[in-house]
Amino acid sequence: MNRPKRYAALIATLLLTVILSPLPLLAADSIESAGVGVGVTAGNILFVPAKAAALFLGLTGGALSFVLTGGNADLTAQIWKDVTEGPYLITPGVARTAIGERPELQKR
Repeated sequence: MNRPKRYAALIATLLLTVILSPLPLLAADSIESAGVGVGVTAGNILFVPAKAAALFLGLTGGALSFVLTGGNADLTAQIWKDVTEGPYLITPGVARTAIGERPELQKR
């Protein structure tokens, strides 16, 4: 196949793929997506180190509670369960759950 026919076939394939793709129908507002990405990243900069510190202190505290209470495994298990539960990262879903439904932001 010569070069012009090859380019025409490539362009036709790309156009067909874009036209028939359902992704543009599901795409969110680009400004909203960028805002969510920036907010989640900024939140994780603070949240991840805080979660790591809480995890370390909780696991240490749970071990200390076992020693200081004479082997109370139920207390230790409860402390460890509380500190090891997620989330470990802020995701867009976690952020939406935290702020709840915002009817004023719904598209009309």
